[in-house]
Amino acid sequence: MSGVDPERRGLLRGRQAALPFPPWAATDFTERCNRCNACIRACESGVLVRGDGGFPRIDFTRAGCHFCAACVDVCEREAFDVPFTNAPWTLRPRLADGCLAARGVVCRACEDVCEAAAIRFQPQLGGRAILQIDTDACTGCGACVAACPVDVLMMEEAA
Repeated sequence: MSGVDPERRGLLRGRQAALPFPPWAATDFTERCNRCNACIRACESGVLVRGDGGFPRIDFTRAGCHFCAACVDVCEREAFDVPFTNAPWTLRPRLADGCLAARGVVCRACEDVCEAAAIRFQPQLGGRAILQIDTDACTGCGACVAACPVDVLMMEEAA
């Protein structure tokens, strides 16, 4: 099934954008990947799932990526860009409306799981705290997405 464009396939089926490919996926990942699932089985955090078209995808609602490179190590088809001269991807979290902290509810679940300390809550007058994301410090691991109890964080390509 060469030449499959999962993004287009999802669009034609009326779905939102497809889940992202694993970190360091080559530009021609869908041409190289034979959908053997070795990378999914090797994924230490369980964030890799079988996506549309059978290709491995990252599902940040399950967990964050530890960038352990286990998926890269088991790939026999060289579907990943190695050596790692570039960042694994340019994904960064985006906050949608509905954050509990913005509603005055104390919640810092995303901050607690952010190992890069890229998520902070800036105190405001009246006791509320506003979520702030330092995109320069963010690794794009997505752990904050899985931790959010109201699903208002999502990963998208950095502008």
